[in-house]
Amino acid sequence: MNNSDMTEFVSEVKTISHNDGVIFSLLSDLSNLEKIKDKIPQDKISDFSFDTDSCTLEVAPAGKITFRIVEREPNKTIKFATTDSPVPLFLWIQLKPVGENDTKLRLTVHAELNPFIKPMVSKPLQDALDKMSALIASLPYE
Repeated sequence: MNNSDMTEFVSEVKTISHNDGVIFSLLSDLSNLEKIKDKIPQDKISDFSFDTDSCTLEVAPAGKITFRIVEREPNKTIKFATTDSPVPLFLWIQLKPVGENDTKLRLTVHAELNPFIKPMVSKPLQDALDKMSALIASLPYE
């Protein structure tokens, strides 16, 4: 893979008023998504399934995408890669503790986009990333 073809998208930084350890343990086990399944907008995402290490979703108009956790760095980073996707994507969830119950969250996507599709997918991808970071920030971490 040639890194020069990678386009980076970064979400807004969100603040979560919980401990980084609690946040990490919830986010690093994808079976916890069961708790928030009903919060996911059905018009955007359908056929949502997951287990501990991966999740698969159908996103219009892209089709079916499977994300698998490829690396967990306790309380800091969870890295995902797509195993089944029209466009190769890497998603990083980054956590940074600021205080005892004060953690910053940022999502970064690295996508392999050819010059032809880049203008078409850049805005939807950025929007999806910002929505995702807002959703993750609003999860019930208790």
